[in-house]
Amino acid sequence: MSRVLIVEDDRDIADLIAHYLQRAGYTTESVGEGTAVLARAQATLPDLVILDLMLPGMDGMAVCQALRGEPVTAPIPVLMLTARGDESDRVAGLDQGADDYVTKPFSPKELVARVGALLRRAKRNAPGGILRYGVLTIDVDRHSVDVGGDHVQLTAKEFLLLQYLVQHRGRVLSRDVLLSDVWGYHYTGGTRTVDVHIRRLREKLPALAEAIVTVKQFGYKLEDRPSASP
Repeated sequence: MSRVLIVEDDRDIADLIAHYLQRAGYTTESVGEGTAVLARAQATLPDLVILDLMLPGMDGMAVCQALRGEPVTAPIPVLMLTARGDESDRVAGLDQGADDYVTKPFSPKELVARVGALLRRAKRNAPGGILRYGVLTIDVDRHSVDVGGDHVQLTAKEFLLLQYLVQHRGRVLSRDVLLSDVWGYHYTGGTRTVDVHIRRLREKLPALAEAIVTVKQFGYKLEDRPSASP
């Protein structure tokens, strides 16, 4: 049974989310202050965090950054929940490592569907176990990436996007296909989400900076053969 940590300072909203998630078969726990999230997540290791942006003590952006900064919590999917719906706010959340973004007011059923989609993608088993691309070694089962023997920390969504690109190397992939197959749900945040995650992969994995080719006004392609190792 998957465990979801709900980080929301409005008790009514937290209870509403917990009610619908529990009806769907999830175990839930709620935290109302940003400063308490990291310690709680490290202690309980939830399968997913629903994170409100506006929190007392520490805002959701800082909380997300803190979660991504610790190896034990970095792989946990984060669904950011906030009243801010502007594209700049969505992009800022994704930049801090959020895997999905839902704005208030929201449909509880849609929220549950998004939670399910994130958990399925985080837990899916891919064939092969170990994937290699140039100096990159991708351990699918452990959700880990090494570059020339050095570990690189990726978020859950960054890892799944990298895995998908390597498994479909040489193919031109549209943003819509990436959203559908990697995010696993009809994502309403816009295809800008893909661009943000591609940029983060290029920053964290310089060996892929040139291998991931931008196909203008369409999507991306990972070169069939990596360039020479640096």
